[in-house]
Amino acid sequence: MEFQVLGSVQVHDERRGVPVVPMGAKQRALLGTLVVRAGHLVPTELLVDELWGGHPPANAANALQAHVGRLRRLLPGGAPGPGERHHEFLVTRPLGYVLSLGRAETDVRRFRRLAQQGRALAGADPAGAAEVLRRGLALWRGPALQGSGHGAVCSGEAALLEEMRLTALERLYEAEVRTGRCQEITGELEELTAAHPLRERFYELLMSALHRCGRQAEALGTYDRARRALVHDLGIEPGPALRGCLETILRQDPWPPPPPPALSPPAAHAPAAPAAGEGGHPAGGCPGGDGLGVRALHEELLHLRGQVERLSREQRVLAERLDRADRAGGDRADRVDRMARADRTDGADGADGGEGVPGVDGGEGVDGAGRVDLMARVEGVVPRVDGARAVGR
Repeated sequence: MEFQVLGSVQVHDERRGVPVVPMGAKQRALLGTLVVRAGHLVPTELLVDELWGGHPPANAANALQAHVGRLRRLLPGGAPGPGERHHEFLVTRPLGYVLSLGRAETDVRRFRRLAQQGRALAGADPAGAAEVLRRGLALWRGPALQGSGHGAVCSGEAALLEEMRLTALERLYEAEVRTGRCQEITGELEELTAAHPLRERFYELLMSALHRCGRQAEALGTYDRARRALVHDLGIEPGPALRGCLETILRQDPWPPPPPPALSPPAAHAPAAPAAGEGGHPAGGCPGGDGLGVRALHEELLHLRGQVERLSREQRVLAERLDRADRAGGDRADRVDRMARADRTDGADGADGGEGVPGVDGGEGVDGAGRVDLMARVEGVVPRVDGARAVGR
C-alpha cells in the first residue's frame, strides 16, 4: 500500500487496485498532514489549526476525533502475513496521533530516492540520469497536496515539494542536453519557461538546446524574453549563468562543456601534471585552477561587464539631464541679453530727448545701474535694490 500526496491526497491499495480518496477538504487535510509527518507524533492542537485555522469549532477536540474516526474506517486494513498481527495505520496517543506506515510506502519517499539517484548519475551517465529522473517525475499527478486546504503544514510542505520537482526538472533537461536530445526537448522547455517566467535556469537550458540545434536566432530571442520578464517583474538583469550562456552563443562555442572525469583511485603516476597549454598551464585552464575556476572567473568577468553597462547607462542619463539644464540656462541668458540690448536702445533714445523709461526713479534715462535694476525687476531674478536710482542725462 502507498500513501500518495504528489497530487491530490489518496491511498493506493494494491489489493483492490484502486485509489482510496478521502471525501472533503478536512479529511484530505488530516490525511495529508499525517502523511507529511509520518512516523512522528502530530499534536492535537496542530491538527485543529491545520483543519480549521483561526476559527475552530466550540468543541474542537471532539470534532477532530470524529474526523479521525472516519479516516480510520476509510483506510484499508493491512494484510497480515502468517503469524502477523493486523497493522493499525492511524494510532492514537495521549497528545495527538501518529501515522504508522509499517510496510507501506509514500510516493514522496520514492520520488526523493529517484531524484537522488538521478543526481548521482548525472556526471558519469547523463542518459541513465535522465531515465531515472523521468521515472521520479512520473509519480506526480498534479500540485502536491492538492485540495488539502491552506494550513501551515500542508502549505509549507507543498511549496518544498514543488521546489524539489522544479530542481529535478532542471537536472533532467540538463542531462537530456548532454545526451544530445536537444530537438526533442525544446517544446517542453518552452512550456516550462512560460509556466515559470522568472526561473532563469529553464531559459538557460532552452537557449543551450536551441544553440545545439543550430537555432541561434531563437536562442538569442529566448534571452531577450527572459531579460524583459526579469526587468519588468523584478527590476533586475539576468544573472551570471544566463549571461554566460549568451556569451557562449555569441562566440559560437559548444555547450555544455564536457563533464568532469569520474573520480578514480589514484594511480602511481597520479601526481603527474596535466597536459600543459601555452604558458605551462593546463590546457584550456588558468593558473592554479580547473574548469570550475575558469567558469568562476568567466562569471566574475560577466558581472563586471554588467556593472560597467549599468554605470554607462547612468552616465548617459546624467549627461542628458546636464544638456537639458544647459539649454534651459542658455535660453534664459538669451532673454536677458535681448532685454539689455533693448534697454540700451531705449537709453540712447532718451539721451536724444525722448521720454524716460516708466517705472524707474528719476525718470528720463537709464545708465548702467538703472539697466541692471530694470533687468532684475523684469526678469524676476533678484528683488530691486533699495536706493538704486536712474540718472537722467
